[in-house]
Amino acid sequence: MSTSPSSTTLTPLIERWRSDPGGTYQTWFLWEERLKNFRSIRRGLQTVIAEIEAGTFGCQYRGSTLETVVSSIAEQRQIFKGADHAFLWKPKLRIPDIYESPDNQKAFGRFLNQCFCCNSDQALIDAIHQLDQHQIKGLGPAAANLLYFLHPTRVPPFNTAIVRGYNLVTGGKVKLGKWPDYLVMRRGMQQLQLTYRGLFSNDFGAVAGFLFDMGNQRYPAPPLDNDAEALARFRAELANIREENAQTAKALSAARESDHTHTEIQGWLRDLGIALGYRIWIASNDRGRAFAGGRLGDGCLERLPLSLETLPSQDTIRLIDILWLDVQGGVVAAFEVEHSTSIYSGIVRMLDLALAAPEHLASTYFLVAPDNREQDVRDQFARPAFSRVRELSLRFLSYSELRQHREAIARFGSGLKGVMAIARQL
Repeated sequence: MSTSPSSTTLTPLIERWRSDPGGTYQTWFLWEERLKNFRSIRRGLQTVIAEIEAGTFGCQYRGSTLETVVSSIAEQRQIFKGADHAFLWKPKLRIPDIYESPDNQKAFGRFLNQCFCCNSDQALIDAIHQLDQHQIKGLGPAAANLLYFLHPTRVPPFNTAIVRGYNLVTGGKVKLGKWPDYLVMRRGMQQLQLTYRGLFSNDFGAVAGFLFDMGNQRYPAPPLDNDAEALARFRAELANIREENAQTAKALSAARESDHTHTEIQGWLRDLGIALGYRIWIASNDRGRAFAGGRLGDGCLERLPLSLETLPSQDTIRLIDILWLDVQGGVVAAFEVEHSTSIYSGIVRMLDLALAAPEHLASTYFLVAPDNREQDVRDQFARPAFSRVRELSLRFLSYSELRQHREAIARFGSGLKGVMAIARQL
């Protein structure tokens, strides 16, 4: 790594980033929904690999299982915005050449499969070198955004802002689009993690988020030498940074409103389920959220029933937004609330529940979302990636129907009849 700022310069900058309500640490890395997407993205990549191996992937990005997975990644907050651009087919440039070239497509599939099975840093690096030897036009380090969701402690995300931030912070000269440069940056990011181990997680998302914000000029670049005047200017600029500019404030407000709405809908479903006599499970990472003067998990199960807790996919089932269970612990209904993000992760969690044991296929599954997302949901289900969903009794439940009828259903309803009446079959 090149000449870099001293720890006395960089430490306060990283601390400032960690405490910044508009920085990626607070808004993305600590975002409770972030970790819920890992399993679904991994599962989606397994489907991509299987289709390439079977020769059924096809020669188009649009409508493919890869588009489903990459779109889910791109909808992560801030740092992955635009992650799908690298995989969009650009006909004039004939890139990325994994759609028209069967050999390149198979090489890409082998690369993903090899990375999926890797259990060491060196194995991942070897897989990257092998892919690079194929010189697939247009398929560069942007593919690392897929690998991050397979191995977050081994592979950092990649985009223009991260590279720019890395060069600003370290004095490096990493260039875009080349795997060797990416590996140099990865090694430098590991050094930053080691040097500032008290401030960065071993999850590469943390250091990548810091460099992303630096690359977007959210903070002043630290001086790379010991010039006293430059250091004084840097410290003054850092001290004078406004907490949030207008654009960040607007984005934060929208993100917080999304989280608030998500919690509110979960609370409605919790109270409705209790009124109908069901035992309630709240997603393990949501139960501590504030709601109605208490916590979202108040009055709900502390542990999954033994029949669910012993399933291989129990870690995923724990993250389903709401489960209604009978007195024997059987799942009567499952609800995933999708306010603005991809429906993909929620559907995968419900599939994991349904396919874990035959008896769960008889449960009823609800995708709960704003009214204006219904067509988007139906369009998504037309994709081949969602073919297994047709095995479920899956229904769309709109916010407005739930808002309008939940009190009447709680007062006069029994079982699922009332909820089924206001939901629409998918």
